[in-house]
Amino acid sequence: MRLFLSSYRFGAHFDRLVALAGPPGRVAVIGNACDAWPSMRASAVTSDLVPLGKLGYAPEELDLRDYVGNAADLERKLADYPLVWVRGGNTFVLRAQFARSGADLALSRLLADDALVYAGYSAGACVLTPDLHGLDTLDDPAEVEPACGIEPRWDGLGFVDRRIVPHIDSATDPGGGCNRLAAEYRADGVAHWALTDDDAIVVDGPRIEELIRPAGT
Repeated sequence: MRLFLSSYRFGAHFDRLVALAGPPGRVAVIGNACDAWPSMRASAVTSDLVPLGKLGYAPEELDLRDYVGNAADLERKLADYPLVWVRGGNTFVLRAQFARSGADLALSRLLADDALVYAGYSAGACVLTPDLHGLDTLDDPAEVEPACGIEPRWDGLGFVDRRIVPHIDSATDPGGGCNRLAAEYRADGVAHWALTDDDAIVVDGPRIEELIRPAGT
């Protein structure tokens, strides 16, 4: 299993993604974490497609809504890409769209077979954790039913063994909600990674590399 999980895009570690996935090539961009925000969804996806293209990738949006009830086709489509890029947004909406399309099961099989690399930031990283409890202080679960037609799920995919809190000390979180959530996890003894927008977690088979800025630096 190869994973590149960050708070914001590549963080400060684009080189580690290239080392993990190989030189830039085709990449499936999944923007379904933004499905509850129709007025800004297209621009949000474009904001990832353009920089990936400038870095030499051939990015293509893969919309999970096109595969609801057709999980076999989705798995075949995902297998065409060496890299899947999952952007941020609402983690609960993303989890619901993974479940509706069968992406959760397809990615489990493809990653177990080392058929592709999963790169996700913010919601795209958080959805791989054991569960989503606590993230409701950052993302609104009530957005799930209008966008997806199902109740929110609180289970993550469990590809990593601890929770992720993105956007520590970040200008994207001026209210400090991410810092507060990380503090709550620490106080409750909940295993987690607290990531600044420069940080990343790299999983390469049994090896986990924590590219995390030391606190206070």
